[in-house]
Amino acid sequence: MAFACIECGTYQNPCRCKVVGPTLGVVLCVLSAVVCFPLGALTWVCARSRGRAIMGTPVHVYSRVSNPIPF
Repeated sequence: MAFACIECGTYQNPCRCKVVGPTLGVVLCVLSAVVCFPLGALTWVCARSRGRAIMGTPVHVYSRVSNPIPF
């Protein structure tokens, strides 16, 4: 199964479309969510603010991977 995420309207490159960065970002976001959501749920029982921070990690992974890749 092949899929691609396309982000149009960006000013990071001349053709104003990104494919590699968003696609790689989604793949890594899903992989980190598989690890972070159960871990965050277990942590949330004892330390709620830390559990919420762990559950928000996949969003940060996506933005840190997708933004630096300009194509």
